[in-house]
Amino acid sequence: MIFKQLYEQDSSTYTYLIACEETGQSVLIDPVIDTVERDMLTLKELGLGLTYTLETHMHADHLTGAKKLKQFAGSKIVVPAMEQLACADLGVSEGTPFMVGNIKLEPLFTPGHTGKHHAYLLDNGMQKILFTGDALLIEACGRTDFQSGDPVKLYESITQKFFTLPDETIVYPAHDYEGRQITTIGQEKNRNPRLGNNKSQDEFVDIMNGLDLPYPRKIDFAVPGNEACGECPGDIPEEYRGPCDIVDLPQDLIRAVRAGDQG
Repeated sequence: MIFKQLYEQDSSTYTYLIACEETGQSVLIDPVIDTVERDMLTLKELGLGLTYTLETHMHADHLTGAKKLKQFAGSKIVVPAMEQLACADLGVSEGTPFMVGNIKLEPLFTPGHTGKHHAYLLDNGMQKILFTGDALLIEACGRTDFQSGDPVKLYESITQKFFTLPDETIVYPAHDYEGRQITTIGQEKNRNPRLGNNKSQDEFVDIMNGLDLPYPRKIDFAVPGNEACGECPGDIPEEYRGPCDIVDLPQDLIRAVRAGDQG
Protein backbone atom coordinates (compact mmCIF):
# COMPACT_ATOMS: atom_id res chain seq x y z
CA MET A 1 0.00 0.00 0.00
CA ILE A 2 1.13 3.53 -0.77
CA PHE A 3 -0.01 6.16 1.72
CA LYS A 4 0.46 9.91 2.04
CA GLN A 5 -1.04 12.50 4.37
CA LEU A 6 -1.38 15.87 2.61
CA TYR A 7 -2.27 19.22 4.18
CA GLU A 8 -4.16 22.31 2.98
CA GLN A 9 -3.27 25.31 5.13
CA ASP A 10 -6.21 27.70 4.71
CA SER A 11 -8.83 25.29 6.05
CA SER A 12 -6.35 23.11 7.98
CA THR A 13 -7.61 20.11 6.02
CA TYR A 14 -5.87 16.76 5.70
CA THR A 15 -6.30 14.87 2.44
CA TYR A 16 -5.26 11.23 2.35
CA LEU A 17 -3.82 9.39 -0.65
CA ILE A 18 -4.14 5.61 -0.56
CA ALA A 19 -2.99 3.43 -3.44
CA CYS A 20 -2.87 -0.30 -4.08
CA GLU A 21 0.59 -1.20 -5.34
CA GLU A 22 -0.65 -4.45 -6.89
CA THR A 23 -3.34 -2.89 -9.10
CA GLY A 24 -2.31 0.77 -9.30
CA GLN A 25 -5.76 1.93 -8.18
CA SER A 26 -5.83 4.92 -5.82
CA VAL A 27 -8.14 7.21 -3.88
CA LEU A 28 -7.90 10.69 -2.40
CA ILE A 29 -10.03 11.08 0.72
CA ASP A 30 -11.38 14.62 1.21
CA PRO A 31 -9.48 16.48 -1.54
CA VAL A 32 -9.52 20.29 -1.52
CA ILE A 33 -9.96 22.47 -4.60
CA ASP A 34 -7.09 24.73 -3.50
CA THR A 35 -4.58 21.88 -3.75
CA VAL A 36 -5.65 20.10 -6.94
CA GLU A 37 -2.37 20.89 -8.72
CA ARG A 38 -0.35 19.68 -5.73
CA ASP A 39 -2.34 16.45 -5.70
CA MET A 40 -1.75 15.94 -9.39
CA LEU A 41 1.99 16.53 -8.95
CA THR A 42 2.06 14.08 -6.04
CA LEU A 43 0.38 11.44 -8.19
CA LYS A 44 2.86 12.05 -11.00
CA GLU A 45 5.84 11.77 -8.64
CA LEU A 46 4.55 8.42 -7.41
CA GLY A 47 3.77 7.18 -10.90
CA LEU A 48 0.09 6.88 -10.03
CA GLY A 49 -3.17 7.77 -11.68
CA LEU A 50 -6.24 8.66 -9.66
CA THR A 51 -9.10 6.19 -9.64
CA TYR A 52 -11.41 7.79 -7.06
CA THR A 53 -12.02 10.78 -4.85
CA LEU A 54 -13.94 9.96 -1.66
CA GLU A 55 -15.74 12.36 0.68
CA THR A 56 -16.48 11.88 4.36
CA HIS A 57 -19.25 14.52 4.22
CA MET A 58 -20.31 17.81 2.65
CA HIS A 59 -17.68 20.16 3.99
CA ALA A 60 -18.49 23.67 5.17
CA ASP A 61 -14.94 25.05 5.38
CA HIS A 62 -13.65 24.35 1.87
CA LEU A 63 -14.68 23.34 -1.62
CA THR A 64 -13.84 19.78 -2.57
CA GLY A 65 -11.41 19.16 -5.39
CA ALA A 66 -13.46 16.20 -6.66
CA LYS A 67 -14.86 17.82 -9.80
CA LYS A 68 -11.58 19.35 -10.95
CA LEU A 69 -9.71 16.12 -10.28
CA LYS A 70 -12.26 14.26 -12.36
CA GLN A 71 -11.68 16.80 -15.12
CA PHE A 72 -7.90 16.52 -15.02
CA ALA A 73 -7.25 12.95 -13.84
CA GLY A 74 -10.39 11.16 -14.99
CA SER A 75 -11.20 9.97 -11.46
CA LYS A 76 -14.64 8.89 -10.29
CA ILE A 77 -16.43 10.92 -7.59
CA VAL A 78 -17.51 8.84 -4.60
CA VAL A 79 -19.68 10.13 -1.72
CA PRO A 80 -21.88 8.61 0.98
CA ALA A 81 -24.82 7.13 -0.95
CA MET A 82 -27.39 8.77 1.31
CA GLU A 83 -26.25 12.18 0.05
CA GLN A 84 -27.93 11.28 -3.26
CA LEU A 85 -25.78 13.64 -5.31
CA ALA A 86 -26.54 13.61 -9.02
CA CYS A 87 -22.95 14.63 -9.76
CA ALA A 88 -21.42 11.60 -8.00
CA ASP A 89 -20.35 8.48 -9.88
CA LEU A 90 -20.58 6.08 -6.94
CA GLY A 91 -22.07 5.94 -3.45
CA VAL A 92 -20.80 4.14 -0.35
CA SER A 93 -22.81 2.72 2.52
CA GLU A 94 -22.02 1.10 5.84
CA GLY A 95 -21.94 -2.66 5.51
CA THR A 96 -20.61 -2.65 1.94
CA PRO A 97 -16.81 -2.46 1.63
CA PHE A 98 -15.36 0.05 -0.81
CA MET A 99 -12.49 -1.52 -2.71
CA VAL A 100 -9.49 0.39 -4.04
CA GLY A 101 -7.74 -2.38 -5.89
CA ASN A 102 -7.07 -4.94 -3.16
CA ILE A 103 -7.43 -2.40 -0.35
CA LYS A 104 -10.71 -2.59 1.54
CA LEU A 105 -12.22 0.49 3.17
CA GLU A 106 -15.16 -0.13 5.50
CA PRO A 107 -17.58 2.84 5.50
CA LEU A 108 -18.98 3.72 8.94
CA PHE A 109 -22.11 5.87 9.19
CA THR A 110 -21.15 8.37 11.88
CA PRO A 111 -23.68 11.22 12.03
CA GLY A 112 -23.49 14.10 14.45
CA HIS A 113 -21.13 16.61 12.88
CA THR A 114 -23.42 16.42 9.86
CA GLY A 115 -26.46 14.25 9.38
CA LYS A 116 -24.84 11.98 6.75
CA HIS A 117 -21.19 11.89 7.82
CA HIS A 118 -19.15 8.74 7.15
CA ALA A 119 -15.76 7.57 8.39
CA TYR A 120 -13.61 4.89 6.74
CA LEU A 121 -11.84 1.99 8.46
CA LEU A 122 -8.87 0.22 6.89
CA ASP A 123 -7.29 -2.96 8.28
CA ASN A 124 -3.84 -3.47 6.79
CA GLY A 125 -3.41 -6.86 8.46
CA MET A 126 -1.24 -5.51 11.25
CA GLN A 127 -3.13 -2.46 12.49
CA LYS A 128 -6.47 -0.79 12.01
CA ILE A 129 -6.45 2.72 10.52
CA LEU A 130 -9.46 5.01 10.88
CA PHE A 131 -10.14 8.07 8.74
CA THR A 132 -12.55 9.96 10.97
CA GLY A 133 -13.39 12.96 8.82
CA ASP A 134 -14.67 15.73 11.08
CA ALA A 135 -16.38 13.42 13.58
CA LEU A 136 -13.35 12.80 15.80
CA LEU A 137 -10.35 15.13 15.78
CA ILE A 138 -7.18 15.16 17.84
CA GLU A 139 -8.32 15.95 21.39
CA ALA A 140 -11.45 17.51 19.90
CA CYS A 141 -14.38 16.68 17.63
CA GLY A 142 -16.41 18.32 14.89
CA ARG A 143 -18.92 21.01 15.76
CA THR A 144 -22.62 20.11 15.84
CA ASP A 145 -24.40 23.42 15.32
CA PHE A 146 -25.18 23.29 11.56
CA GLN A 147 -25.89 20.87 8.66
CA SER A 148 -28.19 18.64 10.73
CA GLY A 149 -25.56 18.40 13.42
CA ASP A 150 -26.60 16.70 16.64
CA PRO A 151 -24.41 16.31 19.73
CA VAL A 152 -26.31 13.23 20.93
CA LYS A 153 -25.76 11.47 17.60
CA LEU A 154 -22.10 12.48 17.53
CA TYR A 155 -21.60 11.12 21.04
CA GLU A 156 -23.17 7.83 19.96
CA SER A 157 -21.09 7.69 16.77
CA ILE A 158 -17.84 8.19 18.63
CA THR A 159 -18.52 6.05 21.69
CA GLN A 160 -20.35 3.20 19.95
CA LYS A 161 -18.38 2.96 16.69
CA PHE A 162 -14.96 4.55 17.24
CA PHE A 163 -14.29 3.85 20.92
CA THR A 164 -15.19 0.17 20.52
CA LEU A 165 -12.20 -0.27 18.18
CA PRO A 166 -8.84 -1.44 19.61
CA ASP A 167 -6.98 1.25 21.53
CA GLU A 168 -4.03 0.97 19.13
CA THR A 169 -6.20 1.92 16.13
CA ILE A 170 -4.52 4.83 14.35
CA VAL A 171 -6.76 7.85 13.83
CA TYR A 172 -6.25 10.20 10.90
CA PRO A 173 -8.66 13.18 11.15
CA ALA A 174 -9.77 15.56 8.41
CA HIS A 175 -8.43 18.58 10.31
CA ASP A 176 -6.01 19.73 12.92
CA TYR A 177 -5.42 23.35 13.86
CA GLU A 178 -2.30 22.92 16.00
CA GLY A 179 0.13 21.17 13.68
CA ARG A 180 -0.63 17.64 14.90
CA GLN A 181 -0.97 14.79 12.41
CA ILE A 182 -2.12 11.63 14.14
CA THR A 183 -3.71 10.15 17.23
CA THR A 184 -5.06 6.79 18.41
CA ILE A 185 -8.36 5.57 19.80
CA GLY A 186 -6.69 4.88 23.14
CA GLN A 187 -5.30 8.40 23.35
CA GLU A 188 -8.68 9.96 22.56
CA LYS A 189 -10.44 7.77 25.13
CA ASN A 190 -7.99 9.05 27.73
CA ARG A 191 -7.17 12.62 26.69
CA ASN A 192 -10.02 14.06 24.63
CA PRO A 193 -11.37 16.93 26.79
CA ARG A 194 -14.87 16.59 25.32
CA LEU A 195 -15.22 12.81 25.38
CA GLY A 196 -12.34 11.24 27.30
CA ASN A 197 -12.35 9.58 30.69
CA ASN A 198 -15.83 8.16 30.12
CA LYS A 199 -17.59 11.51 29.95
CA SER A 200 -21.34 11.06 29.98
CA GLN A 201 -23.61 11.97 27.09
CA ASP A 202 -25.08 14.82 29.12
CA GLU A 203 -21.62 16.23 29.86
CA PHE A 204 -20.72 16.05 26.18
CA VAL A 205 -23.95 17.74 25.06
CA ASP A 206 -23.39 20.56 27.55
CA ILE A 207 -19.84 21.06 26.27
CA MET A 208 -20.94 21.12 22.62
CA ASN A 209 -23.88 23.44 23.23
CA GLY A 210 -21.60 25.87 25.04
CA LEU A 211 -18.85 26.20 22.43
CA ASP A 212 -20.22 29.43 20.91
CA LEU A 213 -18.16 29.03 17.72
CA PRO A 214 -17.99 31.69 14.98
CA TYR A 215 -20.01 31.33 11.79
CA PRO A 216 -17.93 29.37 9.24
CA ARG A 217 -16.50 31.89 6.78
CA LYS A 218 -16.94 29.68 3.68
CA ILE A 219 -20.12 27.79 4.51
CA ASP A 220 -22.48 29.87 2.36
CA PHE A 221 -20.72 28.83 -0.85
CA ALA A 222 -18.89 25.68 0.28
CA VAL A 223 -21.94 23.59 1.12
CA PRO A 224 -23.90 24.24 -2.10
CA GLY A 225 -20.68 23.94 -4.08
CA ASN A 226 -19.87 20.60 -2.48
CA GLU A 227 -23.39 19.35 -3.09
CA ALA A 228 -22.43 19.87 -6.74
CA CYS A 229 -19.17 17.89 -6.18
CA GLY A 230 -16.95 20.98 -6.14
CA GLU A 231 -18.74 23.29 -8.55
CA CYS A 232 -17.85 26.91 -7.78
CA PRO A 233 -21.02 28.93 -7.14
CA GLY A 234 -21.43 32.19 -9.03
CA ASP A 235 -21.61 34.21 -5.81
CA ILE A 236 -18.31 32.97 -4.37
CA PRO A 237 -16.38 35.98 -2.94
CA GLU A 238 -13.52 37.23 -5.08
CA GLU A 239 -10.95 36.42 -2.40
CA TYR A 240 -11.78 32.72 -2.70
CA ARG A 241 -12.16 32.50 -6.48
CA GLY A 242 -8.53 31.72 -7.34
CA PRO A 243 -8.76 27.91 -7.28
CA CYS A 244 -12.06 28.07 -9.18
CA ASP A 245 -10.40 29.94 -12.03
CA ILE A 246 -7.87 27.18 -12.70
CA VAL A 247 -9.33 25.70 -15.87
CA ASP A 248 -6.24 23.89 -17.14
CA LEU A 249 -2.98 22.34 -15.99
CA PRO A 250 0.19 21.52 -17.97
CA GLN A 251 -0.65 18.85 -20.51
CA ASP A 252 2.41 16.77 -19.61
CA LEU A 253 1.14 16.60 -16.01
CA ILE A 254 -2.34 15.55 -17.10
CA ARG A 255 -0.93 12.95 -19.49
CA ALA A 256 1.38 11.53 -16.84
CA VAL A 257 -1.39 11.09 -14.30
CA ARG A 258 -3.80 9.63 -16.83
CA ALA A 259 -1.09 7.27 -18.02
CA GLY A 260 -0.50 6.22 -14.42
CA ASP A 261 -4.18 5.39 -14.10
CA GLN A 262 -3.79 2.99 -17.01
CA GLY A 263 -0.97 1.21 -15.22
